[in-house]
Formats: sequence, C-alpha cells, structure tokens
Amino acid sequence: MPRGGGLMAPGARLRFLLAVWTLAVLARRSAGEAGDGGWQRRGPGAPAALAEEQRCAVERRADLSYSEFVQQYVRPLPLATRPTPHYAFSRPVILQGLTDNSRFRALCSRERLLDSFGDNVVRLSTANTYSYRKVDLPFQEYVEHLLYPQDPTSLGNDTLYFFGDNNFSEWASLFQHYSPPPFSLLGTTTAYSFGIAGAGSGVPFHWHGPGFSEVIYGRKRWFLYPPEKTPEFHPNKTTLAWLQDVYPTLTSSARPLECTVQAGEVVWDVSLLQHMG
Repeated sequence: MPRGGGLMAPGARLRFLLAVWTLAVLARRSAGEAGDGGWQRRGPGAPAALAEEQRCAVERRADLSYSEFVQQYVRPLPLATRPTPHYAFSRPVILQGLTDNSRFRALCSRERLLDSFGDNVVRLSTANTYSYRKVDLPFQEYVEHLLYPQDPTSLGNDTLYFFGDNNFSEWASLFQHYSPPPFSLLGTTTAYSFGIAGAGSGVPFHWHGPGFSEVIYGRKRWFLYPPEKTPEFHPNKTTLAWLQDVYPTLTSSARPLECTVQAGEVVWDVSLLQHMG
C-alpha cells in the first residue's frame, strides 16, 4: 500500500473529483432533489440500497470561510527559503452550500451526457488497488452495457468503471460549467477528474494527493484510515466484497472513519488518509 507524506510541494496539483456515483443508488430521494438524472437502475435486478453508517465521523460545515478552512483543515507551513508555502494537511471535512452547481448537474443527466458525449471514447480502469488494466470504448457502450450494480463475487481486475482518465479537451465543454469550491492554495494548480460508476462500486484502499470530491448524482460512502493504521483488505477484492466480508469482523478500534457524502456535498480529502469509496 503506497503511503504519502503530509506536504504538498509548490507546483503540485490539487484534484477536483466529480462523481456521478450510484453507490447506494439514490435510494432516499428527498422532495428537494431534482430527480436522479436518469441514472437510477430500475426494473428487475435493481439493487437494494446499501446501508449508510450509523454515525458520520467526518465533520460537515456550511458557510465555511477561506481563513477557517485553511486554519482548521489545511495548516499552511511557510518556509523562509521557499517562494511559496508548503502545506500540512490536517483532517477531512464535508463542505455544504459553497457553490451552486445546478447547471452542471443538469448537464450531467444520463440523457444529456449521452447526447453530448456518447460517441467519445473513454478509458476505463479496473476496480483493484493499482488499476493496471485500461480499456477504451465509446462512452455510450459503457453506459448501456457495463454500468451495472457491483457483483460482490467479481474480482477487482474483472470490474471496469469510468473514473479519472478524462480527455480534458474533449470534456471541456462540460467542465467549464462546474463551479469548484472557492478555496485555492498557493503553489498549486488544479486538475479535474470526472467519473460515473454503478451501485456498490469503488476501489480498495489507496492514496493520492489532496483534493475536493463532489457527488453530482447518487451518494458515495467513504472509508478513511490515518497513515499510522494499515487497513485489512485484499487489493483485488472489490469495495463491496470488503464491506460485506471484512468490515463486520473489525473491532471498533480497527474500523475506519466513515461518512456517506450526498449529492451536492463536497468532501475535502487530505493526502494523509488512505481511503476507499
């Protein structure tokens, strides 16, 4: 399992992960939601909703100011010998109400995305820790033939999903309508990733640099471990298999931080945490 330090060097990238994620697929539509965007799987074979955690262990904040964000969740560490500061990343937080992405959300409906990008070739990754295998195929073929609920008996290297390998120039007409959280960090540039995956899908525990992750449709359950803890998992077992087979056997002290992020919420995912979701 790769481990990362808590510093971001100047020139590093700050990730924005945008997910049309159907984990526990929209099982609790509220009256305020503008539908499911056509992504909910209906009819025979539709999955039962995955249970949410009993208590979210990640703080939710609305109307958070930039100074509060930096002081409480980022902790800048300026070095006199460098032109821009390094950063030590403190803890995750779920941000609410910072931006209005209703326009972007509308453009991410199943019908609109297929109409705009159905012929585009997308790159799929395997749902194991290291995602060795890549498969290229038209976006419409992925949506219509591969976007199914996760089979808990399938191995990670047999499960393909679309997340992260975006051709930015081809998807730029969509990304230009996204409003990111208004929190930038000195010495960083931004990089967008966009993904769509089926109910119960995800990758085993992994690590990458810090970033923001927003759910556009559906909801996404996160599991996070601090760097001093080593999660128990098989790198080629799926997230759903881990949740069903390993998670119930963990003692309370061995369990990760957990929270289900709802549509419209943004999680600040710090680089110190190994995570799965």
